[in-house]
Amino acid sequence: MTKSRISMILGSILLFGVFLFPIWRITLYAPQYPSGLSMDIWVNKITDENAMKNINILNHYVGMKMIEPDSIPELTYFPYIIFALAALGIIAAFIDRKKVYLSWLAIIVVLGILGIYDFYLWEYDYGHDLSDMAPIKVPGQAYQPPLIGGKWLLNFYATSYPNLGAMFFALPMLFAGFAFWTKK
Repeated sequence: MTKSRISMILGSILLFGVFLFPIWRITLYAPQYPSGLSMDIWVNKITDENAMKNINILNHYVGMKMIEPDSIPELTYFPYIIFALAALGIIAAFIDRKKVYLSWLAIIVVLGILGIYDFYLWEYDYGHDLSDMAPIKVPGQAYQPPLIGGKWLLNFYATSYPNLGAMFFALPMLFAGFAFWTKK
């Protein structure tokens, strides 16, 4: 078996790591939560239900929507996208053509960009679509967490960073690039 085929198969298999580790983590720090309240976002769920419960209680005061994983459609269909990408990667390895490797690489890069954009839109809606019935209203204040990095939201410092699962989405891109590069 050629290096390019092996690389493509390994890259496709690595995609399943997104089911083993969270893709993203958002943490809120405040004097009353010095160790922070963290939510881990996976390809199919959001974990730390205790932190999410506390975040939802706090968000209620400023009029933010509840975070309800069952109401986030991406958590339902993203796993199918991962399975489809992995299957296409295996098929690409069996076809073993340079253009096919490049096509798969383009697909996963575009889907990665679209996934980050979708996450940004979710954060934007979550932080800007505030209830008029909120007990606490600060004119002009939005509560959108940062896409990447940290920022102050009133007395909370919010951080948002890729987690280990994101590596399992990025590494297959490198493996596909290697397959493309080494294919003669």
